[in-house]
Amino acid sequence: MKKGIRALVDDRNEKTGYKIREAQLEKVPYMLIIGEKERENNLVAVRSREEGDIGTMQVEEFINKILEENTCHK
Repeated sequence: MKKGIRALVDDRNEKTGYKIREAQLEKVPYMLIIGEKERENNLVAVRSREEGDIGTMQVEEFINKILEENTCHK
């Protein structure tokens, strides 16, 4: 299901905090942290570069949020 959202997966064997700090330095707009609990419940833990920790949400809810933001900025 393509929605026109570009994403990269950081699956390196590094600590989560390290990867978050690197993504912030690279100015990644959103980071999705997916652990075992999130995977089991079809959730994503969302961090925004601007807002910090947003919390967990359903995958589809996050996709809709991004699509809505993308539409507003065009």
